Amino acid sequence: MSIVENNIKANIAVQTAILASASTLVALHEATTACVLAFTLGRKLLFCGNGGSAADAQHLAAEFSGRFYLERPALFAEALHVNTSYLTAVANDYGFERVYARLIEGIGQAGDVLFAISTSGRSPNILAAAVAARAKGMKVIALTGAHGGDLVALADIVLAVPSSDTPRIQESHILLGHCICEQVEATIFGAKPKS
Repeated sequence: MSIVENNIKANIAVQTAILASASTLVALHEATTACVLAFTLGRKLLFCGNGGSAADAQHLAAEFSGRFYLERPALFAEALHVNTSYLTAVANDYGFERVYARLIEGIGQAGDVLFAISTSGRSPNILAAAVAARAKGMKVIALTGAHGGDLVALADIVLAVPSSDTPRIQESHILLGHCICEQVEATIFGAKPKS
């Protein structure tokens, strides 16, 4: 069997396990509810991750702030790593583990939501971000892998992909994020248009 076939089969197996997980489906509903409440209160979604998870953070923030399916008003969502001057200054002055926490201390508000994305659940800067978010009264949604690491204890809602394979986890994080975004749009603005 080829690498391509193996990867596709592995992806299907993980998605099937997610679909069969009642706790994951409940967590998806809870995450959607948290996002809808934040937007209803005029709050925002913040996203953070490292490497591929930073790309996922930026991707998902764009789905909310731009659009997903619907033509609708922009929703306030941002990935915390997009200002490279800030990122490199804080990493240089305070250490890389503080890059997200410090920004949350500055812009986070009670009622905001932080999506903390870490496939291992052990990234020091993501853990510090979750601690800072909780101190501000924000809701923390963790997107992680099967074991979740230390991030599980710091999150209000955990979306733990049942895999320890980083690419499969990251593929699933985008799927879960898309599900949340579509549900949020449908709840706030109505069902997607017929195609």
